[in-house]
Amino acid sequence: MGQERKIEVEEVLAVSPSKRARVEDAVEDAPETMGEKLERKRDYLEGFLQKKPEKVAAGDPGGELHDAIIDALKEIYDPEIPVNIYDLGLIYGVEVDAESDVIVSMTLTTPNCPVAESMPAEVELRAGSVPGVRDAEVVLVWDPPWDPNKMSDEARLELGML
Repeated sequence: MGQERKIEVEEVLAVSPSKRARVEDAVEDAPETMGEKLERKRDYLEGFLQKKPEKVAAGDPGGELHDAIIDALKEIYDPEIPVNIYDLGLIYGVEVDAESDVIVSMTLTTPNCPVAESMPAEVELRAGSVPGVRDAEVVLVWDPPWDPNKMSDEARLELGML
């Protein structure tokens, strides 16, 4: 239908390897002394530590109200295990809505737990007593079931499991 196009082919017998980058080949204006290097690292670390977190809504994870609720839950201890229920992994979620109503999803170590009746009520009472919370509700869930893998490293250390 027209012109035929030909592709030129070039035969290559050998390809020289590319030059490897070496530290010695790096170009520096002036060598940095150990003191200057430490000072540069110190400046970076100080700036990092002084950086304030992004503005987080009070009820969002990391927010003031959300953290206050978690701190209150960390004051509740399982009567059989000397670890607070948050680090034990019994708290699956803390949700705070725009009206400062709180829903805490939690489980117990077993459905036959001796505190099955009193623990959810205590969690609801503690979460509801945090200043700024309008109302608190506990939702007891069994799926996924609790197991020791849900514990924090602090709880494992406390129980001698680390």
